[in-house]
Amino acid sequence: MSDSETLEDWGPRGTAGVAFAAALRFDAVDVTLGGRPVLRNFSLALVPGEIVCLLGESGSGKSTILRVAAGIQRIDGGTVKINDQIVSGPGIHAKPDRRGIGLMFQDFALFPHLTLLQNVTFGLRKLGRTAALAQARQALKRVGLDDREADYPHRLSGGQQQRLALARSIAPRPGILMLDEPFSSLDARLRETVRNETLAVLHETHATTIIVTHDPEEAMLLGDRIALLRHGRLAQIDTASEIYNRPVDLNAARFFSPLSEIEARVQAGRVETPLGPVPAPRHADGTAVTVAIRPIGSLDVATEGPGIPGRVLAKRDAIGIDLCEVSVAGLERPIQIRRRADRNLVVGSDVFLTLNPEHVLVFAKD
Repeated sequence: MSDSETLEDWGPRGTAGVAFAAALRFDAVDVTLGGRPVLRNFSLALVPGEIVCLLGESGSGKSTILRVAAGIQRIDGGTVKINDQIVSGPGIHAKPDRRGIGLMFQDFALFPHLTLLQNVTFGLRKLGRTAALAQARQALKRVGLDDREADYPHRLSGGQQQRLALARSIAPRPGILMLDEPFSSLDARLRETVRNETLAVLHETHATTIIVTHDPEEAMLLGDRIALLRHGRLAQIDTASEIYNRPVDLNAARFFSPLSEIEARVQAGRVETPLGPVPAPRHADGTAVTVAIRPIGSLDVATEGPGIPGRVLAKRDAIGIDLCEVSVAGLERPIQIRRRADRNLVVGSDVFLTLNPEHVLVFAKD
């Protein structure tokens, strides 16, 4: 039951069953649980075949959105539509098995008393036995478990259990797939391989997909778009590139990476900082702003001038990457910098910093 995982453990690409992708739309959806608003006027539209990652802190409403779409959770206001047909709304609540949605739970929710084949055929009861077995075996083959169909889930490793859960969710060929934190229980050695191959399977099925995650990097790797949730509302939705480079506010920027923040005021269309001037064309003169500097791309570091003088206070190695803290005159806190490893850069080194203003973010102060 080794948790080592390679691409060879999976079946051949291009063999997952193809679904008829469905459109999914939430319009002004409200959900209150235990007297607490969980979703507030939540609206989101997915076009057929796209993958959207729901990203947000714990309690932001991510998993509730999946439960609402699947019909497990009733709503208190608004509507949910699949292919323009209302499935949740005033006086309407279509049953989960009438929605054509496949749901993969965070804990996989496998049936321990059923074999792998029985686990996958469980959701295929509407098909005849022959068709059900054929679709189940096709799904098991795609995830590389066709030779284990008579085994039970407890005999599988964590990565294999994740693959079984994926096979069970795609076997009915649903028009919509929803995955709730699908990789959170896997260790770092497994996560990248399983994530990449799962994404390949999702593309093969053509199903419209929502993936819940709390990991910004994972969302950027998997999603055609990222929906950033905050307190049950949609804070921002866009492609990974746009949402990273043009976050809607400082809190959104903080979610995608650590920041070094400098408080200042705009003068003559720019902000003067101890690291150099930063353009601020969208802010009126005199506006109090926060200049946000990401650890990657915002600053170049050299051991010789020119540049703003600094000193390395701390350095950690992270597999070919240096994580440094550099003090600069005029700044209360050291600047965080993430850069390619350089053995000449040691704690106590004098360095020179050059600002790349195009990679620096400026926000009006809250």
